[in-house]
Amino acid sequence: MRPYLRLVLLLPLFAAGAVRVAADADTLVKEALAAEAGLDSRHALELFLAAARERPDDAFIVQKIARQYSDLMLDLADDGEKKRYARIALEYSQRAVRLDPTNPVNVLSLAICHGKLALYSDTRTKIQYSRLVREEAERALALDPNNAWAHHVLGRWNYEVASLGTATRLVLRLVYGGLPDASCAAAIEHLARAVELEPDEPAHRLELGFAYLAAGERAKARTEFAKGLAVPSRAKQDESAKQRAREALARLDS
Repeated sequence: MRPYLRLVLLLPLFAAGAVRVAADADTLVKEALAAEAGLDSRHALELFLAAARERPDDAFIVQKIARQYSDLMLDLADDGEKKRYARIALEYSQRAVRLDPTNPVNVLSLAICHGKLALYSDTRTKIQYSRLVREEAERALALDPNNAWAHHVLGRWNYEVASLGTATRLVLRLVYGGLPDASCAAAIEHLARAVELEPDEPAHRLELGFAYLAAGERAKARTEFAKGLAVPSRAKQDESAKQRAREALARLDS
């Protein structure tokens, strides 16, 4: 058989194989998303990793792998393992941004991973990562002004930084160069916007409660905590946020 005829005859087989691979990857992603929705991060990670072996340059899949590593930190007891997972999550987030730098979800993933990694870092690194959290969340918001989670991250960043004591902020400024300005008013504004955009996300209402609490508005904090606790959990971090809210309510009632 002539070579070009053999090639023509084989082309349909190559095409069928490509469709099968694509379909397999699509099926894996669909199953992974279902596992993620069911809060089974371990199984979701396995499925997304399998999909990435077939589509290694798919930014959506790469970012989802970062998300699973980040969520799995909640299942770990050892701080060393948590830090390792946070580093892996950050590496996948950085790769997702390289693949698709204008996607706000990818950019915000960087902010979230830097925030989680900061928890297990020395003070100087915490300050560096805190600056990055704000910068990356603002960049995500510039790409999509209606990104509720970008508002969420900026809101939480503002009330946490604003809640630092005067002495602590002075030391940070003198030794480490300080942090950008933050305020409880900005925190409330961002988190209220997140609630407006996604009223069924319990995390937005719960963090708005903490922003009100940081601002000294206890009645409003109590109201938002109650509303957030009444909303069904939608993600793994929701239960830990609800536990923080319950503890805050207990302190308010004591």
